[in-house]
Amino acid sequence: MAMSAAIAPAPVSARLDVPAAIARPAYVDDGPPWDLDDALVKDPDTIARMRVAGRIAADAVLEVGRHVAPGITTDELDRIGHDFLIAHDAYPSTLGYKGFPKSLCTSVNEVICHGIPDARPLIEGDVVKVDITAFKNGVHGDTCATFFAGHPNEDVRLLGERTREAMLRGIRAVQPGRPLNVIGRVIESYARRFGYGVVRDYTGHGVGPSFHTRPTVLHYDEPRATQLLEPGMTFTIEPMLTLGGYDWVMWDDGWTVLTADGSWAAQWEHTVVVTEDGAEILTSPSD
Repeated sequence: MAMSAAIAPAPVSARLDVPAAIARPAYVDDGPPWDLDDALVKDPDTIARMRVAGRIAADAVLEVGRHVAPGITTDELDRIGHDFLIAHDAYPSTLGYKGFPKSLCTSVNEVICHGIPDARPLIEGDVVKVDITAFKNGVHGDTCATFFAGHPNEDVRLLGERTREAMLRGIRAVQPGRPLNVIGRVIESYARRFGYGVVRDYTGHGVGPSFHTRPTVLHYDEPRATQLLEPGMTFTIEPMLTLGGYDWVMWDDGWTVLTADGSWAAQWEHTVVVTEDGAEILTSPSD
């Protein structure tokens, strides 16, 4: 199956409304600072609230994924995700974050991340990464999954599966007392088996009351990332792997990041908390 033509900018519709009764992050009304320097180790109450936000985000991703098919626009997918979050009294964290105009990210084909939903219909064989963050009870839950419109090229299908496996291997590597770089080491080691590019400049991150905070979670081996993992730390693990290199370019919209060589990319993401004996996924769906 031939891959579709290179992605090009398409019209973006107006920002969707959120009912005033739904609590929103401070940055939506007040602007910067966008994030605060949250404590690395979260208290049990914060973690409990993050489970709720994470579950809503995970369910929202699955709901959007059910509608991924040839002919639907990513703008329509945005509306589906937006309505799901609103129905669960959650605010779509991306909406208004540093000026982002939509309620989720849809990154199609060679778009690595931060794709803005627009009027382009998905085409048979497209791959779309749906990244949703829910803000509820003062905390964020952040997750992403890769979906296919119709039947993808076999190389693309395997890239999606293996990127998910890379994420899961990174999660399984989490143990108290280990350095943070163990996550990137196992992800990069696995990805190299297949000759995939491992995106370096877009990373995992701490999350909790702030959308993006400490620590920075690299998906490649960086010996200098020696921060030790401690129970109660919460962060995302979200590898972005490509069928080519890891160099990137950005559209003039200041958000859409694409592979420089035009190779297609996949991404998976979970928010996790370090436990006494490993990691708990906080963005597991309710079913």
